[in-house]
Amino acid sequence: MSIETILDKIKSTPVPTVKKVAIAYSGGLDSSLGVALLREVYKAEEIVAISIDIGQGDEEIDESKRKAAVLNFETVMVDMKDEFTEVWLARAIRANSDYLGYPVSTSMTRQIIARKVAELAVSYGCDAILEGSTGKGNDQYRMHNVFKTFAPKLKILVPVRDFDLTRGEEEELCRHWGVPVTETIAGGDDKTMWCRSIASGAVDLNQELPDHIWMWYQPPEKAPDQPEIVEIEFKEGIPVSLNQRPVSLAQIVPELNTIGGRHAIGKIDMFEDGIMDLKSREIYEAPAAAIILKLHRDLEQFCLTKDEIQFKKIVEPKWAYLIYHGMAYHPLRSALDAFITETQKVVNGTYRLKLYKGNIDIISRQSDTGLFSQEIRSIKGKSFDQRMCADAAQVRGIPFEILAKRGYIPS
Repeated sequence: MSIETILDKIKSTPVPTVKKVAIAYSGGLDSSLGVALLREVYKAEEIVAISIDIGQGDEEIDESKRKAAVLNFETVMVDMKDEFTEVWLARAIRANSDYLGYPVSTSMTRQIIARKVAELAVSYGCDAILEGSTGKGNDQYRMHNVFKTFAPKLKILVPVRDFDLTRGEEEELCRHWGVPVTETIAGGDDKTMWCRSIASGAVDLNQELPDHIWMWYQPPEKAPDQPEIVEIEFKEGIPVSLNQRPVSLAQIVPELNTIGGRHAIGKIDMFEDGIMDLKSREIYEAPAAAIILKLHRDLEQFCLTKDEIQFKKIVEPKWAYLIYHGMAYHPLRSALDAFITETQKVVNGTYRLKLYKGNIDIISRQSDTGLFSQEIRSIKGKSFDQRMCADAAQVRGIPFEILAKRGYIPS
């Protein structure tokens, strides 16, 4: 499609009148184009570009600043790494966060970013907010819900969706208006320390994945031929030590991404059912999440009662569902977190594990709050008089005896 045709399509679309607009600016194609659209189409008098550091790394942040300089505007930079790790990432670990195989990450960060952008937009006196979602994905709902929660009176501009732009048309507009594009993967990538999303919504059904797309993960055939031993300590459900070094979660996760990825851990290639109930093939890499969540689930089995575990398995998918579906600030999420947090008081322990060509093998477990009593449960020793259980078994069998008397015949 020619640039004239694209511009005609935009001109034929009614746009709201705006004066001062806040934009969630990441330096990616969508948000960079958003700045140009605010100037050329929406005719905004003032633009407040807000960039949020949630741990995507210095390289990505520096690149966004470079693009902003080319486009001749400055950003309001907000550091939210601590909130992401100490609050939201901690919640995700304690909730064993998993949405159909995806360790919720981008779905969290979108809403953290949206909240801060909305709050700042209100404080700066803006009358609108612009964000770069498409009409085929999930983020339009996540951002919209949070904007309406924290800035209910502001107009919401979603130009890629509202002008019905394809990726190719966006790129053509960028070339036309001199917007720098450095996207090397069709569809881009979205990186947090917890999980990296690759080319979301742009991967075909049987498309081969080249090795160069990975940041941490390397395939088994390129992984070391010798295993690596790692030790992780948990307190109240959160990793607090790596290889006997007390370090913060913000330090542990990046280190485990490097270590786990090196040993072919963390690749996710899955079908995902989005908010619109449309399936997409999604590619993620999350080495640290794979390791930490495996150990955390095992530690809960070690430390929690059977009834706590079974009820928590009902709570966990609902927690992930809320986050994924743009309801991170819904009252139910807070209520679920109250239960989850209460369970984690006894989830303490130390694990040694072996990483080797995609495998995570637990070598040893230790916990002062664990409920596994080897001396009582083991059939090797005499811990109590087994004859005490005969009467209990008789009583437990009475309902089945009654069923048999009724003539019940199992199928």
